[in-house]
Parts: sequence; structure tokens; C-alpha cells
Amino acid sequence: MKKIKGLTLLFTMAAMAFTTACSDLTPVDYSEINPNNFPKNESDVEALVMDCYRPLRGDWWDGIYSPSERGVMFINDCTTGILTGDFGAQKMAAELNFFPTSEEITWFYFTRNTSSYSGGYINKISTCTLTLDDIANAPISDSRKKEFEAEVRCARAFLTYTLYDMYGPLVIAPLEVLKNPLQEQPLPRLSREEQVKFIEDDLLFAAEHLPMPNKAEYGRFSSGFAKMLLIRLYLHETAVNKDYYNKVETVANELMSPQYGYQLQRDYVKMFELGGQGSANKEIIYALPCSYDGPGVNQWHMMVLPTDFAQGGMSGGWATVTSTWAFYDSFEAKDVRRTKLLTSYISSTGEQIDRNTPQSKLAMGPIALKMGYDPRVSASGGHSDIDLILYRYADVYLSLAEALSQKTGASGADLAKAVSLINVVRQRAGLDNLSASNLNTPEKVLDALLTERWHEFWCENGQFRSDLIRHHKLVQWVKKINNSPYAEEYKELYPLPLSAIIDGKGAVKQNAGYQ
Repeated sequence: MKKIKGLTLLFTMAAMAFTTACSDLTPVDYSEINPNNFPKNESDVEALVMDCYRPLRGDWWDGIYSPSERGVMFINDCTTGILTGDFGAQKMAAELNFFPTSEEITWFYFTRNTSSYSGGYINKISTCTLTLDDIANAPISDSRKKEFEAEVRCARAFLTYTLYDMYGPLVIAPLEVLKNPLQEQPLPRLSREEQVKFIEDDLLFAAEHLPMPNKAEYGRFSSGFAKMLLIRLYLHETAVNKDYYNKVETVANELMSPQYGYQLQRDYVKMFELGGQGSANKEIIYALPCSYDGPGVNQWHMMVLPTDFAQGGMSGGWATVTSTWAFYDSFEAKDVRRTKLLTSYISSTGEQIDRNTPQSKLAMGPIALKMGYDPRVSASGGHSDIDLILYRYADVYLSLAEALSQKTGASGADLAKAVSLINVVRQRAGLDNLSASNLNTPEKVLDALLTERWHEFWCENGQFRSDLIRHHKLVQWVKKINNSPYAEEYKELYPLPLSAIIDGKGAVKQNAGYQ
């Protein structure tokens, strides 16, 4: 069973108490809350910590991992052929047809358009920084301070890495600037080295002081999750320095030790169905608890189901996005991971609809359901009780395989070990083993790895875009799928919004290619 009641209560407390107290660069109203009277105990501090979790949840308005066009998975997976659409952000992302004026893409960083968007997420990093200062000055024990600090630093690193992966180095306001919000001081973006160190330092601290996975409350951060994020950060940086593969290898081996307790689930499909999540699922490294009533919201069924859908006890959705036939056809026929890529469905009129039905959405691609049916979705305003799984132990297997096969001086034994790790993941998918004798070069292993990542992690956290980019394969991937004329190398990064450039007063430079 998943446990979310405690988190729900804490999220509610945070929303009630600290919307004003932690509002990024907005001056604090000291007439109500000030450092002399708040936080005054552990409950106050915990509510502050929960406020740092809020931007990372699934929520259409202000949750960066919302399973919708307002979430990074949706946007990023559209760039890799996993998803596509014929309008809006999904079409822009699928074609790499975005620019600094494409608010649907740039708003994740920042926007002044708060009538249509929540304002973006760059300032939420500042919320975490201010919260760390509040924790340091709170009248609680040093041991509890370290525990709370670890959670906040993990949240800050998670959000920072997510934005860094999308936009490149960020503008990170130091504490002294945040404490003087009325003093105008345009800041430049960090260098790549500074950005990586900022994230790494937070994650190393978090990995040391967060509880082990078996001691962490479901839905809250653990040392295992901090190390998984370190792996993703180190993989990201192998694009410029292959020595990072040595760090990936070290951390991945640590996570595979028995003390972390992770193991692959036997049934891939059931993992994404009702009841397939929770603390009993030892493959989950981090998931976002969702419920019909929130505060974590999963509305994926509504995103993908056609308006006339009528099977599995479910009715129609909004049909905002589909998968692509290129993605579906890339699977081997017996691969269980394509089970929830629906190639046909029964409509509300009793007709079977497929890709050949006139005006069918399935002409673009199958339904990217991924998750199991949840008959209560319609009655709950489109929300599901299925949790959003973001990181899984299978990622550790494939990350270690990449580190072994792509590191400088990889031996024949390293390549063979990498293939064996890939085969563990393939076996769970119902597939035959790949031959190590056939995959006898780093390039051949990499091709196999990328295919497995494409098939294994679709519609989870949107990471396959990053997997392609670090090997400089995104543009050729897009051209192969849809031959987009907008696919150019500089599109490996999304553009910063124009408002960030204007507010930077010359200190903030736009990503190359968008000037």
C-alpha cells in the first residue's frame, strides 16, 4: 500500500503557512512572519521543507512533473518520438520548432504571464536557499537540522538539475542577494563547472544525511534517490568529460549493494497499474504519490485517451498527445513494454477504432497509455490514484552498462559485463538475450543501450532526450522520425525566455543559436 496521508497533510500545512514567507524574491511581510517568531519548532521547519517539495510534484498549475503539457516529461518525450501531437507544445517539441518567444517551452524557466502560468521554476530554487537559511537559524537540534537540510538540498538539486538539463547553466541567486530583494543586482548565469558543482555538492550532502530507502517515508527523498540523481548528473557531464563515467560506475555499484534493498519487479506492466506502486515495490527509487483528491495529481489518462474512448471501464479523455508509429514499430514483437501502446480501442458507439479509421487520432500513433486502467478517473475530475514513477532500479542497470562500455579504455570484459546488464532488463521484458560476441565494440553496445532506454523508460521522467543529447544523437533521431526542417544542433538546449534576457540587463546571455 502506498502512504500519502502524511504527505498530504504536510503539503496542506506548507501551503497555508508559507506561501508568503518563502515567496522567492518577494519581500517578506515581517508584520506576520519574521525570523524572530518563525520557525519556532520542528513542525514549522517540516512545513518549510514540504514547501520545497511542492514544485516537484505532479500538478497542472505548479508541478514541474505534471503528466501533462505543463510537465517536463510530456515536453521532453515529444522531442524523441515517444510522443507527438498536432498542436501546441507537443507539436513544437516534436519538430524542435521552438524559439525564445515560444512560451509553451520557455515558461518552465520563468514567465511574467502569471494569468496563464504559475510563473516558472527558476525562483523555486531561491525558495530552497532561503529555507536552508531558516533551518540553520531554527531552534532545533543539530541532528534534525542536518536531516531537514538534506531534504531541502535534495529538492534544490533535483529542481536545478531538471532545469539545467533543459536550458543549460542557470542564474542562481546567492543567499545575500535573496535577503536584499529591493537592491537591484542582475546576475549572470553560472559557468558549466559552477553549475555542476552546485548540484553535486547538494546531492553529496543529501546522500550522506538522508535516510536509507527502507527508512524513508514513501514519497520523500532517500539517500538512494540522491545517488540516482548523482548518476544522472554524471551521465549528463560525460558529453564533455568521459572521466565522469568512472563516477557513474562507482555510484551505480553502491546502489546495487544489498544495503539499499533495490530489486527489479517481475512484472513490468503491473508496476504501472493500480496498486503497483508504494513502498512494497522495491524497484522504485522515487515516485510521486498521487490520489484522486491531490495534492499530487496524475491526469495522464485524460491526456492520452481519445474523446470517444470506452473500454477498460474508462470513458474519453482530451486526446492531447499520442505516441508515434516509429516508436511502436521499433519494439520487438514480444516486448511486454509496448503492452500499453494501444493500437486500437472500442469507441463510445461500440466501433473499433484503429489507425485506418477516418479522422482517427491513431493515424499519428498509438495511445501512449503506459499506465493501467483506472475507472474512477472520470468521477474524480480526471485524476488517477496511480502514482507517477520517476526513477527505477532498472536505470541503475543501464547506467552501469553505459559506464562500463563507454568509459575510456573499456575492455572486452567491460563490454561483456555491460551486455549482461542490458540482458537483465531485456529478460524482464520477455526478450531474448543480446549476444556479447556481436556487441563487441563500444559503439555497438551504445546503440543497444539507447534502444533499451527508449523502450524501458517511456513516459516516466522524460530523460531519453538527455540520453540522446549527451551522445549528440538528438537531431538525427528527430530527422529520422519526422524529418523536421527545424531540427538543428543548437536545439539540444531549449531557449531561455526573452524576459530572462531582458531582466538580466546584459548579464544573462541567450543560448547559442537563438540570438
